[in-house]
Amino acid sequence: MTGFLDTPGGAGGGPDPGVESFWQAVTGWGLSARRGGGAFATLLPGDGDACLRVQVVGDSPARAHLDLHVDDVAAAAAEVAALGATLVAAEDGLVVSRSPAGIVFCLVRWGGERRRPAPVRWPGGQSSVVDQLCLDLPGAVHDREAGFWAAVTGWERRSSDLPEFSWLERPAGLGLRLLLQRTGGEVAGVHVDLACDDVDAEVERHVGWGAVVVRRVPGDWTTLRDPAGREYCVTGRSPLPA
Repeated sequence: MTGFLDTPGGAGGGPDPGVESFWQAVTGWGLSARRGGGAFATLLPGDGDACLRVQVVGDSPARAHLDLHVDDVAAAAAEVAALGATLVAAEDGLVVSRSPAGIVFCLVRWGGERRRPAPVRWPGGQSSVVDQLCLDLPGAVHDREAGFWAAVTGWERRSSDLPEFSWLERPAGLGLRLLLQRTGGEVAGVHVDLACDDVDAEVERHVGWGAVVVRRVPGDWTTLRDPAGREYCVTGRSPLPA
C-alpha cells in the first residue's frame, strides 16, 4: 500500500517545490526523478521500501489518497467492484475506483516492496516515521466503509481504547497501516499520520518547516496543516516496528 499526497500545481501548473520540500524535510526522505510527464515522484526512505508519493493534480484542495498494490490489477478490480466499489477510470496496469463512502483509491501492480521504512532520529533526540493512513469516515457511513476496507485488504480489524478509532492489522513488513476514524463530518477522506516518540518535539520541528498546528490532543496526537493546507497528524505511537 502506498500513500499519495495530491497537491494542486504551482506556478505554470508544475509541482509546488515548497510543498514537496516540506515533505522531504519532515520525513527525512529524498525525492525520486519525476515521471508521468512530471506529475509523479516518490519519497525515498534511506532504509526500507518507499510507501509515500507526491502527485500534481489540477484541482483543489490538497488531499491524500491510497494505492493498493496487487498481483493482478484486473482481477483485483473485479473483486473490489463486487464488494461495492465504483469504477472511475482504467488503463493498462491501473484502475481508479471509489469506495462506497466516496474515497478514491487506485489498484496498481505490486513491485515487490516488503521492507518497512526505518524511523529517522532527529537532532532533537526524537525519532519519527510516516507509517499510517487514516480513513476519516462520517458516522453515517462508518460501519459499511470499515467492513469494505477489511474485506478489500483481508486484514483483521482491531479495536482501539478510543471508541472512535479502530485499525486494520497490516502484514509484517508493510510500510503503512490503515486507521479507521469515525468523524462528525459529512465527507469521507484520507490523511497521513507520522508515529514518533516525542510529539511535542516533533511538532516543533514541523512548525519550523512551515506547518501550522490545528489542534492538540495532549499525550496522543497533534493535527497540523502542511504549506498546501492539507491536514495530517503527528501521533505518539511508537515509530519502531511492532
